[in-house]
Amino acid sequence: MSYGYFRIIKGEFDAVENRIREKLSENGFGVITEIDVRQTIKNKLDIDIKPYKILGACNPSYAHRALTDEPDIGLLLPCNIIIEDDQKGSIRVGAIDVEKMMNIVENNALREFAGDINELLRKSIDSI
Repeated sequence: MSYGYFRIIKGEFDAVENRIREKLSENGFGVITEIDVRQTIKNKLDIDIKPYKILGACNPSYAHRALTDEPDIGLLLPCNIIIEDDQKGSIRVGAIDVEKMMNIVENNALREFAGDINELLRKSIDSI
């Protein structure tokens, strides 16, 4: 079962990361969290892994609507984006499938605009 939307992009990790940040911003998202998994694993376990980051993207308008309708939705926010170096000259970028994530929420109002959020996340990835 896939719970995300993925694309393989030719390029350097940092350049692709910068582009996805730009495209997210153009589509109404801000990156409010960032986890450098590679650095965390190195610091905590002294193990070297390939570059891998998790960006927490938030669209304030949709987040406000969601939190107004369902205050506990904060447990599922923000929308995660992953950036992973395949070590072969390509970068794998993925975004959470918000519609699938909303299947666990018993609030139809939230499900109604999950598709809109997915469309914006996919547009961000596709336009890199």
